[in-house]
Amino acid sequence: MSDIEVEDVLFADLDGLLVDDVELSEKAVTVTARACAGDAVCPSCGATSRRIHSGYERRLADAAVGGRPVVVHLQVRRFRCPVAACPRATFVEQINGLTFRHGRRSQRLHAVLQVVALMLAGRAGARLAEVLSADVSRSTLLRLIRALPDPPTVTPRVLGVDDFALRKGHVYGTVLIDVETRRPVDLLPDREAATLARWLADHPGVEIICRDRASGYAEGARLGAPDAVQVADRWHLYHNLTEAVERCVARHSTQLRVPEPAPDPQASAAATAELEKITEAAKAERSAHRCADRTRDRHQEIHALIGKGLTLRAISRELSLARNTVRKFARAATAEELSEGKWQGRASILDDYKPYLHQRWQEGCTSAKKLTDEIKAAGFRGGYSVVRDYLQPLRAGTKPADRRRPPSVRDVTSWITRHPDNLTQDETQQLKDILDRCPELNATAEHVRAFAEMMNARAGEKLATWIDSVKADSLPEL
Repeated sequence: MSDIEVEDVLFADLDGLLVDDVELSEKAVTVTARACAGDAVCPSCGATSRRIHSGYERRLADAAVGGRPVVVHLQVRRFRCPVAACPRATFVEQINGLTFRHGRRSQRLHAVLQVVALMLAGRAGARLAEVLSADVSRSTLLRLIRALPDPPTVTPRVLGVDDFALRKGHVYGTVLIDVETRRPVDLLPDREAATLARWLADHPGVEIICRDRASGYAEGARLGAPDAVQVADRWHLYHNLTEAVERCVARHSTQLRVPEPAPDPQASAAATAELEKITEAAKAERSAHRCADRTRDRHQEIHALIGKGLTLRAISRELSLARNTVRKFARAATAEELSEGKWQGRASILDDYKPYLHQRWQEGCTSAKKLTDEIKAAGFRGGYSVVRDYLQPLRAGTKPADRRRPPSVRDVTSWITRHPDNLTQDETQQLKDILDRCPELNATAEHVRAFAEMMNARAGEKLATWIDSVKADSLPEL
């Protein structure tokens, strides 16, 4: 390929450029060229000069050809400015469409990278540029974006105002949107009323302000654009409705749990009788223990000697027992007082009721509270925590029957405010059961559906009727 053909293919739209040589290799296309215009224009004063001062070579990266990057070795000249008062004594000529001041890329490669940066920004843009045989870093692409001039700000007729988080919970700003074109207009550093009012005063012409419900935005809109109509968008309207529904569901949160079935009186009576039977058997087993028999015999013997008038010291010598032991037996009215809690491996006052608890566990009753109430009816004097701690190993060893966790307030709120088609079959059934149990929540769900249909159809003329129906049902949250 001749130099003329290369020039026609690669630089057909450029004037003032002469291609001297083209070298093709496996890795790149190297073009040697030089500027050939007769004069140049000073970038400071605009004067045309023909006086050449000196020259040097620029190395430019150009758009790839055939998957290979193009490198242009360009000889340029430095001209003297003819205007004596110009602050620039000399300047370098530029070739329109190819070079720009201080640039190490051609204008068309620069334009391609700007588009890539705007579409994909940092890392993703750098990966795409590598595929295009234009190796640049993500930081370079970000610098290209920052170097772009800001687009001209056009005051919108319908202005959207909302906040955004620079650091959630700490630092917030305000974003202004052209609602009709859905494009951002400006960003404000905070969400203060004075800042918004100042922006509106500097950009007159806003007719409708579609804003967040924050009082600061309301005050700023009133001060900056007193003639503008303030409205809320559909998202904020429905968001307000969702918060009201959540408060309503929270007020009726006791209705979210599936009620326990009423206890069968006959079954309760049978369980109490069985508990008494098992408790008596446990006491009999304890009293039949050999250590308990020895304690009972010693108690009778000591009290018999006391009946004969012997002193505790004499009884201690007679039976070869310590005086404190004799005193302990003498103070006990019955032998059961001395054997209470001993020799049975008891860890707590729950021992007499353990057989009953194991039997009820095998029957499927795993509620510690319910079991505590049952054994308390039979004389248990401990608390709920004793029964709960004792049942904990049983829970770890055997998995009790699955019991569905009741839905939370947020779950039910989501089910009521979402479209029915977006609910699963199980969520639909749970919501139906809750609404059947609670007439207030059922009425709330009906009003939510009516409001959603009215909002989606933009049937604002039905709003007054909807408000009257809500007031008639006495739903203070709505």
